[in-house]
Amino acid sequence: MRFFNMAIAIDQHHGFKPFSRSQICRLQSYTHLDHKILEQTNLPHTSMQAFEVDNIHRSLSTPCLSITAEVEEEFDKNPRIEIVGGQEDPRARALVVEVAVALASGVDPMPVSSGLGGAYFLCSRNNGDNIAVAKPIDEEPLAFNNPKGFGGRMLGQPGLKRSVRIGETGIRELAAYLLDHNGFAGVPPTALVKISHVAFHVNNEASNLAEQYKVASLQRFVEHEYDAGELGSSGFSVTSVHRIGIFDVRLMNLDRHAGNILVKKHKNDTSYAPGVAELVPIDHGLCLPEFLDDPYFEWLHWPQASVPFSKYEIEYISNLDPFKDAELLRTQLPSMRESSIRVLVLCTIFLKQAAASGLCLANIGAMMTREFCGGEEKMSVLENLCTQAKSSLPSICYNDQGKEFEIFQLEDENENGLIEVLDLPQLLKSHPGVVDPLEMMPRFSTINDNFDDNDDIGAYNGSEDNNFCDNHKVAGHFMKSMSFSVSSYNFENGGISFEDMSEDEWELFLEIFEELLPNLFEGKDQCTNSKQRLGTSCKF
Repeated sequence: MRFFNMAIAIDQHHGFKPFSRSQICRLQSYTHLDHKILEQTNLPHTSMQAFEVDNIHRSLSTPCLSITAEVEEEFDKNPRIEIVGGQEDPRARALVVEVAVALASGVDPMPVSSGLGGAYFLCSRNNGDNIAVAKPIDEEPLAFNNPKGFGGRMLGQPGLKRSVRIGETGIRELAAYLLDHNGFAGVPPTALVKISHVAFHVNNEASNLAEQYKVASLQRFVEHEYDAGELGSSGFSVTSVHRIGIFDVRLMNLDRHAGNILVKKHKNDTSYAPGVAELVPIDHGLCLPEFLDDPYFEWLHWPQASVPFSKYEIEYISNLDPFKDAELLRTQLPSMRESSIRVLVLCTIFLKQAAASGLCLANIGAMMTREFCGGEEKMSVLENLCTQAKSSLPSICYNDQGKEFEIFQLEDENENGLIEVLDLPQLLKSHPGVVDPLEMMPRFSTINDNFDDNDDIGAYNGSEDNNFCDNHKVAGHFMKSMSFSVSSYNFENGGISFEDMSEDEWELFLEIFEELLPNLFEGKDQCTNSKQRLGTSCKF
């Protein structure tokens, strides 16, 4: 094993740089080494010696002007790790320090063979134990540097789940850790880092010359013997299942399969008695989608999910503040898309009211999950409710000058007192300056058009299959206080999105959404066994 003759210093940007002993001025320029971090890392004495307190000045020093270009070039060729996100969390910083020491001592990342994306174990040079798992964003499934033959696309394109773009799973890993308040679900410490001059995979060797660093998620490795798929669910504690389930609902996790739940290893305990095994959730790259998608909850049909929440769990849920969480993400992860943040707010509100109404985890998860019937995928209860809330917003239309105006009254009563739908195309003929709504994108749309070109718009008007109110109708693409259950819907290109709403429209939508929830939950306060759902997951 090779060793670099260097130590590690922490700069203003929470980065870690190697340097030679002769570069005293370089040492003096690092002003805020946090010794509490070193205590938390439990580094061996030999590694602690690398941090020489006598050479670290806590006050600002005279600018360093004596470093030659040759020394600087040598300095930049050595491994380096910088924190891009998560630097405010002490446990995340401690993890990065440990990894920095390992890289400085010559440890190379060890590729992980399982999964669809590129992942690497980083281990300690002293005992060889794994410290962390790194996942470069350009090695995700479908990304251009994917090492397992599942690449070819550029960052920003749709990923395995169309609601999560390629290259954006790393930021979701960090978001999940930040949102796990007080370690409620047990998400391991996570940071987003930039690692330079380390041997990661590249599909085009020439590109390695131009790009000497990679951005990756870095998560603390958790000692375990099994994942949830290797043990029967009867061995898991109700508390662990509930905490992971509550967390998954908040973030609308699209990929909570059994391999993403580790069974914690306890010292001096080789047995797993029924109902006592503790679980650790990992791999949160497919949470916080940009629009409502079909979540996958492995725990949905476990018996623990049908057990009512404990008083502590209900109290935890009631204390969740979705708007405070949204501001947390905007502040610490400014690159997180607002559409994903709105999904977090919506799902947290849904969880809070469902729990307050007495629903159990299995009920809540089932209402968020789409059903498959006759080979067709149907909208979930949550999606139907959001459709109803969106249709209750004032419909927007545009004239030929591009100015918008609202259409409020599209209904009339016939001689029998029944509400009828006015002929919108005929109505628009009397207003020649109005653009035909069928030729433009709806103001409140899904990611793709609301209906396929071959769909009969009239087929959706107050059908007998309506699961909600029967006295609301639809006229063309403009709906007023109408809800419906779509028997078949094309989800290929996306789902219900909130991205196109202004702040005022979003606030109004949430008000309507919250008003509809009590009626939805009425009569569903009993935990019932739902039908087994067949689904797939993307294990990576």
